[in-house]
Amino acid sequence: MLVISSPTVRSALLGSLRAMRAFSLGLLALPCFAQAVSSADVGRPISTSSEGSVRDDAIRPFTFHASDEALADLRRRIAATKWPSPELVDDASQGVQLTTTRELARYWQSDYNWRKVEKRLNALPQFITTIDGVDIHFIRVRSKNPNALPVIITHGWPGSIIEQMKIIDPLTNPTAHGGKASDAFDVVIPSLPGHGFSGKPTDLGWNPVRVAHAWIELMNRLGYSRYVAQGGDWGNAVTEQMALIAPRGLLGIHTNMPGAVPAGIAQALLSGERPTNLSTDENRAYDQLKFFYDNGLGYAQEMSHRPQTLYAMDDSPVGLAAWLLDHDARSYALIARAFAGEEEGLTRDDILDNITLYWLTNTAVSASRLYWETAHNVPTRQIAFFAPTGVKIPVAVSAYPDELYTAPRSWTEQAYPKLIHYNRMAKGGHFAAWEQPQSFSEELRESFRSLR
Repeated sequence: MLVISSPTVRSALLGSLRAMRAFSLGLLALPCFAQAVSSADVGRPISTSSEGSVRDDAIRPFTFHASDEALADLRRRIAATKWPSPELVDDASQGVQLTTTRELARYWQSDYNWRKVEKRLNALPQFITTIDGVDIHFIRVRSKNPNALPVIITHGWPGSIIEQMKIIDPLTNPTAHGGKASDAFDVVIPSLPGHGFSGKPTDLGWNPVRVAHAWIELMNRLGYSRYVAQGGDWGNAVTEQMALIAPRGLLGIHTNMPGAVPAGIAQALLSGERPTNLSTDENRAYDQLKFFYDNGLGYAQEMSHRPQTLYAMDDSPVGLAAWLLDHDARSYALIARAFAGEEEGLTRDDILDNITLYWLTNTAVSASRLYWETAHNVPTRQIAFFAPTGVKIPVAVSAYPDELYTAPRSWTEQAYPKLIHYNRMAKGGHFAAWEQPQSFSEELRESFRSLR
């Protein structure tokens, strides 16, 4: 055991720890979640043509069928897992617990059936189009209502298009789910570059700004002259960048994980000096943020610095599953309960559908690079987590109680001068559309009703 007896060494170490905490907060102004950059900082608009190259505007139908060999190999690898010793605590403070992971592996190997979700995916209209040199996969489901409002919905990490599948029918066919025909949407759900069925970028620079430009091009390519956008997690980062670019057709945005933390609160979290004038909702949000900063940044730090080191995720299914489960404490608790037989919001199949998509597309490492790109290829970053970006177009916010932080109305109104809707939800967490598809769909209908 190392014992530090020298006051000079002790002082230097404490200073280093304070600097590391400050760096962690600054690093994750890039989020999995929200960063403050302008469209001029990084990322280029999609050019209409370039000398010596041919632009490919084609939109190609897409389906996916995993080979029997790939699925057999998956089960073989799960069975061959070399297990670690169990955690030494009776909670999740050391990471994803062995009991949960063993039950996940048992069910994945013996009972789970990928073909079920594959069939549901292939029943949806899916497409590939090349934008800025990368194949972009997307789902596009059009409502039968000719006046439906187009919406582009962006997933985050460790999610995928699997997250949004439950909300497609409630949005495109609202009368079947308690809504009005006038609330119908045309739904576009793309896979982020490096994720799922989208291509893996072979050049640098695919950060949220560049993705935002690609999404704007995608909506233009689909012929939409007016539309709205939605996102949480990285989806919020991309959606807010779209709002900052403010293309003519983008009417407004909705987010379930807003960038709304005031600068003074961010500084207090950095210094450790808690403000004394916070309301009840603000105090709760402060506690949530402090807990996440103190306990929840490990995965983001690794992927922001060394994503290529995570070879094990592309080689071991169980290693991949554990990494994807270890996102935030409340989501992990929900997932652990599902594998203990207490399903609520998410089922075991829901969780494994998402993990298996990462496995079959071999995108664990390529998806992780989005963190690195944002840390290294966005030169202007505020040293604040969840920082407001200065969005000027209409914004709607749904604040879920088990999100990384539940944005108070007071902070949200400061962050978004054109706030058109705010609702503090009764139930739901980080994967809101996945966990609570009915209330989430109702929120989108209400949020954008005034923009139709």
